[in-house]
Amino acid sequence: MLPQTDEEIAKSVQKGQFEGFGLLVERYEQKLLRYARKFITGPEDAKDLVQEVFIKAYKNIQSFDTGQKFSPWIYRIAHNEFINAIKKTGREPISFFDPDTLIPHLIAKDKADDNLKNEELKKLVDSCLDKLDAKYREPLVLYFYEDLDYKTISEIMHIPTSTVGIRIKRAKEKLQIIYQSSEHKL
Repeated sequence: MLPQTDEEIAKSVQKGQFEGFGLLVERYEQKLLRYARKFITGPEDAKDLVQEVFIKAYKNIQSFDTGQKFSPWIYRIAHNEFINAIKKTGREPISFFDPDTLIPHLIAKDKADDNLKNEELKKLVDSCLDKLDAKYREPLVLYFYEDLDYKTISEIMHIPTSTVGIRIKRAKEKLQIIYQSSEHKL
C-alpha cells in the first residue's frame, strides 16, 4: 500500500517506487492547470506548461526535502515555469526591482466575516484578472483560487510574507479601479 501524504509519496518515489509519482500528478494536475489558466493570460497552452512542471518535478524529485511540505515545492516549480513562459512571449515585463519586497509592511489579517466579500472578490478577479500585472495576479490566484496562505505563497514566490500581503492588497485596489472603469464603458 502506498503512503498517504504527499511527502510520504515523494519519499517513496525517491526510493524507487516511481508509480507513486502518478498519485502526485493526480493530486496536483487540476490545481496547477487552474493556476496556469489564471496566471498565464497569453497564448501559451496551460496543459503543456503543467506537463513541463511535472517533468521537472520528476527529474528533480531527489532534491525535494521530505521534511518540508510538498505543495510549496511543486508550486514553486510551476511559478518558475509560468514566469519563464511570460518572459519568452515578452507580453509582460517582470520587474526585478520591487519596492514591495524592499520595504517591509505589516500584514493585515483577514476577518472571518469577510467570506462574503471574498466570494464577491473572486467574481471581480475573474472578470478583470488578465488586466493585472503578473506580480499582482499571481498572489491573487494562489490565495483566492488555490486557497494557499501567505506563508506558502511567500515560499512559492520567494518573497517576504509581508510582501504577499501588500501585493494582494494592492491587487484588490487595482481590480476595483479596473472594474469601475469597465462598468462605465458598459
